[in-house]
Amino acid sequence: MHVIETAALTRRFGAVTALDALDLAVPPGITGLVGANGAGKSTLIRILLGLLPPTAGAARVLGFDVAEDGPALRQFVGYMPEHDCLPGDVSATEFIAHLARVSGLPAAAARERTAETLRHVGLFEERYREIRGYSTGMKQRAKLAQALVHDPRLLFLDEPTNGLDPAGRDDMLDLVRRTGREFGISIVMASHLLGEIERVCDNVVVIDGGRLLRQGPIAEFTAATGTLAVEIEGDAGPLAAALEARGYPARREGRIILLPADGDAALDAIRDACADLGVGLVRLEHRRQALEDLFRAPQEAADAAR
Repeated sequence: MHVIETAALTRRFGAVTALDALDLAVPPGITGLVGANGAGKSTLIRILLGLLPPTAGAARVLGFDVAEDGPALRQFVGYMPEHDCLPGDVSATEFIAHLARVSGLPAAAARERTAETLRHVGLFEERYREIRGYSTGMKQRAKLAQALVHDPRLLFLDEPTNGLDPAGRDDMLDLVRRTGREFGISIVMASHLLGEIERVCDNVVVIDGGRLLRQGPIAEFTAATGTLAVEIEGDAGPLAAALEARGYPARREGRIILLPADGDAALDAIRDACADLGVGLVRLEHRRQALEDLFRAPQEAADAAR
């Protein structure tokens, strides 16, 4: 069963089309929702939460129709918004316990779940401090805690690493990964940072300008290509020339040489050429696709057309 299904989902704001006939089928697991800023990610999440009506098309989340069953759906989903939405004059314990009560938990259960959730996100020792005194990283963790406290089946995370330094990003991505793996909660994580998606997600949905570019398991996007990447010590020019002389078309990218992966024969040619030249081989691997390639190909096609 898919956790999210849409059919020709469209949303317009006047003359601007934010989503253009999206057909999605998102399986359980951690799914990355990828697109540049303004691609329609936040609009899609708000529609899937039942907070924004679509202009056309339909969507179901956890089997609920988002247009008709919004209040029922929101019992089973959590939402971590991108923007700063936390009240500064209360503690994390007060705020998150209040939201647990709003979600229907009795008072005692709300307090217990709040303590467990704050421990999970790493805020247990700081739970009684006013949120105004929190760092950006702590606020992001508090936003994740309020999305988790009612034990949802599906989490929507909108740019969860927004405003964090590199160490804070690593910590948040690890937390997202553990939340999905340990609790068995399906997650949709919206991000414009493709490296984050590759590190954390099982599946990916790529949208650009409100249109679907591609969706599927992330392994399909980052599969090995038919190209070998060779890095050596020093100048790569002589090695590239030696490989060309052996009949292997070599292309240089700085210190990296790229050539077709022609079975063991190509590997033997690289070994022999390095030995003949007396150069050290630093790295030899099959080049993998990157998510950036999905955005690069349409842009290159458009540039060629112009």
